[in-house]
Amino acid sequence: MRRPVSSLSLSSSLKVKMVRAGFQTTTDLQNLDPETLSAEASISQQEALEALQAARAGEGAASVTALELLQKEEEFRSIVTFSSQLDDALGGGIPVGKMSEICGAPGVGKTQLCLQLAVDVQVPQCFGGLGGQVIFVDTEGSFQLQRVMDLAGAAVRHCSLLAEDEEQRVAMTTFSVETILSNIFLVRCHDYVELLAELHLLPDFLRSRPKLRLLVIDSVAFPFLRLHDDLSQRTRLLQGLGLQLIATATGHNIAVVITNHMSTRLGGGQSQLVPALGDIWGHAASIRLLLRWEESRRLASIVKSPGHMDATVQYQITCEGFRDADQSEQLQRKKPRIQNNQ
Repeated sequence: MRRPVSSLSLSSSLKVKMVRAGFQTTTDLQNLDPETLSAEASISQQEALEALQAARAGEGAASVTALELLQKEEEFRSIVTFSSQLDDALGGGIPVGKMSEICGAPGVGKTQLCLQLAVDVQVPQCFGGLGGQVIFVDTEGSFQLQRVMDLAGAAVRHCSLLAEDEEQRVAMTTFSVETILSNIFLVRCHDYVELLAELHLLPDFLRSRPKLRLLVIDSVAFPFLRLHDDLSQRTRLLQGLGLQLIATATGHNIAVVITNHMSTRLGGGQSQLVPALGDIWGHAASIRLLLRWEESRRLASIVKSPGHMDATVQYQITCEGFRDADQSEQLQRKKPRIQNNQ
């Protein structure tokens, strides 16, 4: 869908420069790279990259019926987390076609959940999975190959125990640790410029790989830490990034999962931990999960979702991956409290 350049989410000065250079609609920006646009519009390459991202995010906004949306949801469903309690709270798992944000302090399990999803998205369709592929954007160097192999091995063993009919047994012949690893496309980004550049190339990558059903960015906050002193630029870049990720999720029917840090906010004479990147960024994702510690327990809370009730479940990180908390452990934790009340 063609849109006027003046309607894009860009600074006024940048839009004026582009219009004066003859770029009136998003169609005029098709097939251009940042270097070419920079030279023709007399703008910096960073500004050119922002303009192309905003143009891509604004394309393809054709109308769709509610029935078509329902059919898409039924076709692609959700990606299970292997925590049945969290999946139930989310209505089946992490939804395809939307952006979900996982927030939490270091060490609480954000990357572990992302690695789990990278494996789970590949579960064959006959087992209730998507049989898809994943692109994993690592901005912190947190991708752990050995850990992925452990999670993949656990998923393969789990599905092999469930195999009952011929279709499932045939599917298990190609669902292995090796095939799982071959379906994870890893991208390492060291700063926000590399991240934005990789995302600029993402639409072409997705079109060439129709089985891709998951994009993970772990984390979205880290590349922008250097822009702490330039909040206006950071806000502008994040707005463009959010629009692009939303357009990617809806336009390509994939789940977009990003992780975010926690920061301290002062208010009313007290400090509290809140997701980083500010309130404006908080509106980007459709679903926000908050992973946190409560004493020695790990808790996952749905703190934002238009289609789910607020809920909190307990989980654990085991050698096999992201799982429900041990029920016997929960009973043991409750028992001393009962005794103390007697």
